[in-house]
Amino acid sequence: MTPSPRPPHDTAPPEPTDGKAAPDRGYLLDNARAEAGERFTQLAELFDAVTLGHVRRLGIGPGARCWEVGAGSPGIPQALAAIVGPTGHVLATDLDPSWLTTGQGYEVRRHDVATDPAPEPGTFDLVHARLVLVHVPDRARALATMAAALRPGGRLLVEDADTALQPLACLDDSGPAQRRANRLRDAVRQLLAGRGADLAYGRTLPRALRAAGLVEVAAAGSFPVGGPACDRLEAATIRHVRGELLAAGLTDDAEIEAHLAALAAGELDLTLAPLISAWGRRPAES
Repeated sequence: MTPSPRPPHDTAPPEPTDGKAAPDRGYLLDNARAEAGERFTQLAELFDAVTLGHVRRLGIGPGARCWEVGAGSPGIPQALAAIVGPTGHVLATDLDPSWLTTGQGYEVRRHDVATDPAPEPGTFDLVHARLVLVHVPDRARALATMAAALRPGGRLLVEDADTALQPLACLDDSGPAQRRANRLRDAVRQLLAGRGADLAYGRTLPRALRAAGLVEVAAAGSFPVGGPACDRLEAATIRHVRGELLAAGLTDDAEIEAHLAALAAGELDLTLAPLISAWGRRPAES
């Protein structure tokens, strides 16, 4: 249902890395590498139906105004544009919007939810962020910014992983390939934590939304286990952070190549961290 992500027509895709890029202090899974496109595609396969199911249950329909925070790829903005129709409006923002395409039914802006004020405050029927806040240092400030963008009665939908809740790559830790996968998953978690990610953030979302002043707060979880999308997402992630894993001494080339070969052969039943989806409503002004 969701098309594969692609960069704007006037921007070439990032060049594939050789796995030896020097680590930096920014977001570990940044948009600047070609592997980001494959990650976007597989995350869409795994989670877009979950996200859009929540959007529809929240009553978002024709004529609604939506802000997609940290959009990354075009999938959710395009789907929201189809839901709200020509009388609605979708704004897609990202620190690096290079994979977003203007002229596809939504507006694109560069925006940092961690530091920038809310665009068009008090006007949106829906504000949504998926796999964004776990990486933001001041999460409370970012949530306050998103809540400020809502009109009275508008809905905030935030979805984030909780990798500490389920840290394994292979639940069935039955052999050397599975144990290797779990070692590498732990290594990636170490890198994320070193960049400031809160690996237990997902479970705190209901409390965080109430603290941001929202009411009618509820949450649900999604937990994919096995299948080609999980395998392809894992392979893209490992390739994306290969240089950082090697530079940190958390693995070696032989272990990475063996893991990628096991993925290509379909030998692993991989799982992901639970995605916690939480939502709430901005109260009507008294």
